[in-house]
Amino acid sequence: MDLKEIQNLIKFVANSGVAEVKLEMDDVKITIRTTLEGNSPDITYVQQAPVQQQLPAATQIQATVPATPTPSAPAADDNSKYITIKSPIIGTFYRKPAPDKSVFVEVGSSIGKGDVLCVIEAMKLFNEIESEVSGKIVKILVDDMSPVEFDQPLFLVDPS
Repeated sequence: MDLKEIQNLIKFVANSGVAEVKLEMDDVKITIRTTLEGNSPDITYVQQAPVQQQLPAATQIQATVPATPTPSAPAADDNSKYITIKSPIIGTFYRKPAPDKSVFVEVGSSIGKGDVLCVIEAMKLFNEIESEVSGKIVKILVDDMSPVEFDQPLFLVDPS
């Protein structure tokens, strides 16, 4: 099962209204729990059982989605001019390529298309998240070494 299939499964479960789905295949066990009104936040667990063959090591995923202002948010007008870069996968967010290296980007950094913004570890694979827009980092929305969900906002970018 590849990453795209897992993402599609998560979207399907989230939209179906089911509280929990467990899927077990030869090399992967997946449990997806969604919230029903008033319950705790969405939690998704993905476990990979020992396998004979490994997934490809060089997996790169890119994501950018324009911000959609919400009417109830007071700062929506301020952020509407920015582009929100969201997480394309579930995993652990890292601002550095390695613990002894410097961060990929800081607030105020100018970025171009294809620049690596961060790394998200998913199932022991480190996925470089590249920018699809040029601009300037306005805000970093996630702390280093924090778990992130699919479609969670990571960065605000000023495209001007």
